[in-house]
Amino acid sequence: MRLYLWRRTETSNWIIRGTDAEGREVNQSTKTTNKAAAEGIRIKKEAELLHEVVHGKKAVVTFDQAAESYLDNGGSPRFLGTFDEETGKWSGLMSHLMGVPLKDITQARMNEIGKALYPNVRPDTLNRQLWTPFIAIWSHAERMEWAQPKRWIRPKKPKGTNVESFGPKRVGSYPVPYGVAWEFIKGLGVANATVFTILFYSGMRPIELFTMDTSQVNVKNRWITLAKSKIGEPRGVPIHEALVPMLTDMVENRPGRLVRTWDNEHFTVVENAGGQMKKAIIAARLRTHIFDVAPYTARHTVSTQLVIEGVHPHTKDQILGHSADDMSRHYTHVPQAPLIEAINKLPTIQEWLDQDWMREPVKHAHRWAKPLKKAEREAGERAFEAWQKRRAA
Repeated sequence: MRLYLWRRTETSNWIIRGTDAEGREVNQSTKTTNKAAAEGIRIKKEAELLHEVVHGKKAVVTFDQAAESYLDNGGSPRFLGTFDEETGKWSGLMSHLMGVPLKDITQARMNEIGKALYPNVRPDTLNRQLWTPFIAIWSHAERMEWAQPKRWIRPKKPKGTNVESFGPKRVGSYPVPYGVAWEFIKGLGVANATVFTILFYSGMRPIELFTMDTSQVNVKNRWITLAKSKIGEPRGVPIHEALVPMLTDMVENRPGRLVRTWDNEHFTVVENAGGQMKKAIIAARLRTHIFDVAPYTARHTVSTQLVIEGVHPHTKDQILGHSADDMSRHYTHVPQAPLIEAINKLPTIQEWLDQDWMREPVKHAHRWAKPLKKAEREAGERAFEAWQKRRAA
C-alpha cells in the first residue's frame, strides 16, 4: 500500500493517488491547494486504509463517506447541509458528522445534534429535518455493510387529551375555507394563482404538480395520470369541472411542463417546496392579511372538504394518493367515475370561476400582482404581528 500526492497544475487541488492493501486504485481529492494540509490528509487516509485492513470496513467508514455513497445512489440531499467553497466547511447535519466514523455515532450524540441544530421545534419538524435524512443514510450504510443495524429513537409527538399543544400549527398543515383561499389567491399574480387553483381543486402534492407535463392531462375524460407518487406507486387524479377551461387552454396552447413561472420558465422545485413562489406568497399575505395559506394548505383543504361532503374514506384516499387498490394500481391511466364524481363535490365560487385567467391562463400568465405600496406593506406587517400574537396566545 502506497499513497502519494499529485496535481494537474500549480493552481489545482492536490489529489491522493495510489493503491490500497488489496491493490484497488485510490484517487481522492484533498480539496486544498496547500501541500502541507494535503500531506496531512494523505497521512490520515493511509492510516484509515491500514486500520481497515486490521479491523474491517465498519471500523473506518465515516458518516460523510456514507452520505456521499447515498447521494451517488439517488438519495436526496435535502436537510443535509450546504458546503461553503470559501471556508471549506459544511453547515447543518454534515457540519456535526463530517469525518465521524459511523461506529462512533450514538443516540446521545444525535440527540445533542438535534438540540444544537433545531432548538425549540416541534417533534414532527425535528423528525423531518434531522432524523429522516440521517436514518436514510444509516440504512444505506447498513445495506453496504458499513454499519451495524440500530434502532434509533425518534422524537414522538405527545398524545392524549391532557397534552398541551407544542406551539401553533405550522402554516400549510391545516385546511382553510374555500372563501379564504380565494381571497388569498386574489393577491397573487396569474402564474402563481394558476398553481394554487389547481392545487385547491385536485388535492395533489405541490411537487407532483410542479413536475407534471401536459401529456399527463386528459381533459376530455377528466383525468390526470401521475407516473410517480410519494407512496412509490403511479396514480390517477380526477379533474374538477372548475379546472376544465384552464387545463384545456394549457394543454392546447402550451405543451410541455404544465405550470410555469411568470416568464414561462419551469418552477425549480424540491420536496415540499416550490421555487420562485416564496416572495409572491409573502407579498400576497401582506396584501390580503391572510397568513394561513401555503401550497400544502390546498391538500389539507381538499381532504377536509371531501369528508364534509360525505365522500367515502377509501375514495378520498385514492384521490389524495394515500392508498391504492389492485384496480387503481394497474389502471392508473383509466378514468374512474366514482373519483370524478367525488372531486366535483368541492365547492366553487362564481367570482373565481369568472376570472379571465381561469379561461385563458396562457395568455395572461405574464400578469404580475401589483407591487406593494409602502403603506400597504406596513399595514400588512402590522396585521402579521397581530396574527402571530393571536396564535401564540
